[in-house]
Parts: sequence; C-alpha cells; structure tokens
Amino acid sequence: MSSFEVAGKLTVKFAAQQVSEKFRKREFVLEVPDGQYSQHIKFQLTQDRCEVIDAFKENDTVRVSFNLRGRPYQSKTGETVYFTNLEAWRVTAETSASAGGNTSAPSHFDSVPLPNDDLPFF
Repeated sequence: MSSFEVAGKLTVKFAAQQVSEKFRKREFVLEVPDGQYSQHIKFQLTQDRCEVIDAFKENDTVRVSFNLRGRPYQSKTGETVYFTNLEAWRVTAETSASAGGNTSAPSHFDSVPLPNDDLPFF
C-alpha cells in the first residue's frame, strides 16, 4: 500500500497503551488546515515507534508519513465491523518554507516534464 504524508500542528499526544502482551500503541492528533475549517486527524504509532512523538511538543508543526490500514472484525453478534487506522511510521519537524505546502501524498505527476513549446501538437 502506498504511503501518505501530511503536515499540521501537533495538538494532542496520548500516553502509550499496552493493548496486549505483544502489541503496544500510542496515538496523537494533528490539526491540519482544510479551507475554512481545520481537520483534527488522529494517528497511531505502534510497537517500537511509540517513542517517535517524544521528540516533539504540542503546538509544534510536524510532517507525518503514514500508511492507511484497515481490517474487518466480526462482533459477538456476527456483525462485521470495519476499522481504519492511520499508522504513522515517521514524524519530522516541518520547516516554515514547506509548512503551507502540499498536505497529501506526493504526486507521481510532479516528475512529468512540462510540454516543449516547439512541438507541433502542443
């Protein structure tokens, strides 16, 4: 699955949780500008990556690299419920030069050359 990136202001850091003997997670929230209204997006760090967010404090502007993860779960009543997680794998300080930039995954069109004006079909 492709990875994604988004930049925003770190608003909440939750404590790490030991979910089971073999699984540990830690969640945090970014406030991401989106037109008139900001979006508050919760990410999850797992296992040995739980400490990655320790290097940052609330109100820092950061860039998060993450994978989109989803899975089904069958409840006791037999109903299938679907869960989606934004699994962060890297958090870096966002520089002021790129803070207002693209907040989505890098586009593969970024490397497409511009048309040459001397070609007859352009």
